[in-house]
Amino acid sequence: MAKTRTRYVCQECGRAFQKALGRCPQCGAWDSMVEEVFEEQKTAQSHASVHGLGGLSIPKRLSEIEGDTEERINVPLGEFSRVLGGGVVPGSIVLVGGDPGIGKSTLMLQMTLRMADEHRVLYVSGEESERQIKMRAARLLRGGGDQPAELPDELFLVTETNLDAILAHVQAINPRLLVIDSIQTVYRPEMESSAGSISQVRESASRLRELAKTSGIAVFVIGHVTKQGIIAGPRVLEHIVDTVLYLEGDRFQAYRLLRSVKNRFGATSEVGVFEMQERGMIEVTNPSEAFLAERMVNAPGSAIAVTMEGTRPLLVEIQGLTSHTNFGNPRRTPNGIDFNRLLLITAVLSRRLNLQLSEQDIFVNVVGGLRIDEPAADLAVAAAITSSMRDQPVRADLVLIGELGLSGELRMVGQIDARLREAASLGFKGAVVPRRLQRKQPWPGGIEVQEARSLRDALKLALLG
Repeated sequence: MAKTRTRYVCQECGRAFQKALGRCPQCGAWDSMVEEVFEEQKTAQSHASVHGLGGLSIPKRLSEIEGDTEERINVPLGEFSRVLGGGVVPGSIVLVGGDPGIGKSTLMLQMTLRMADEHRVLYVSGEESERQIKMRAARLLRGGGDQPAELPDELFLVTETNLDAILAHVQAINPRLLVIDSIQTVYRPEMESSAGSISQVRESASRLRELAKTSGIAVFVIGHVTKQGIIAGPRVLEHIVDTVLYLEGDRFQAYRLLRSVKNRFGATSEVGVFEMQERGMIEVTNPSEAFLAERMVNAPGSAIAVTMEGTRPLLVEIQGLTSHTNFGNPRRTPNGIDFNRLLLITAVLSRRLNLQLSEQDIFVNVVGGLRIDEPAADLAVAAAITSSMRDQPVRADLVLIGELGLSGELRMVGQIDARLREAASLGFKGAVVPRRLQRKQPWPGGIEVQEARSLRDALKLALLG
């Protein structure tokens, strides 16, 4: 019988220690230690045999390794395929994370229903019964109608949490695609820790990775997130998988963003846009038009920014509102942008443009539930705040692009031509951008580009009246 030992593992970084600590020395997290009981492996050989890593590897010359790559598996959902880099790579393992109730299971079931028309799929659920999954699958296929749904024959469902039993089902069915919903419910019976613990999540993911690499089966793993917005379990889980996708969005908004934060087979920071409806996740092929659909033209406090999500430019409306405060400390409330970025823009407006914002509550909102992290939207945020403060609307056919410096200067951002072409395709007539000292190529056609060296000059060009 194997000897058991006790250790204390940090929930944030996964580092193990011999005793409980109030603060993790590795990542600095407080009160993150959990006690775990594990079996001690006697030798490195026995440890390798447990993971199926026995045998000697043989180094090869790079020129002798076959470079022919297998074609990707087509994904019928175009937005999903875009985020993956053009389809599913056989033998890859993909982690899909998101808040509870955001639509992870719905999106994965919708994808498997369509892929089961051409490939054999095994859907393993540890949280829902097979009857529940069938009812939701029928609803997705009916699309809200009353007609009977024709379920695909190559989609297999099983409710199981024992990893050994799951691997036995995989060997019997031999699917092309395997979905685990979710990794926090899967456990290895030889380990004494409970399902969802750090060691169980890490070891289960490692076994699934070995399955994908040795068999060529594409594995999708659904993972829950913590209050901090990261995948529950150690960060090493994100290093085990090939691709990490996050399903983001406000539960009170209809739009959902599928964002790639890691992809060994494609571009990172790519994003796909979906709309949650009764018939499931509906692709939004033109998200810029959707984000601007309910915009009020010539309303004070509204400005259009062009942000880059991966390789895709998106036009979003940024709303700003200033209101005289009734308290000693005015509030700064951002929704969709970084709080510290709002403080910086507010300070520049107060110092460089002499706006009296010290007695004003400032609210900034990115319409549609989108979150903007890049500084290219600084000019649009500043224009929205100034427009509300002065009660002067921004030109309705104008987009604002530029990073704001502490001296009030505007700085150039990347992929400016792609942003301008997207704005022109949606019918915008003008754009205010930072001045470039050396410009070898002309600006894209179809849109009038006005250059500004400072924030003061840009606001003169943007505001009406």
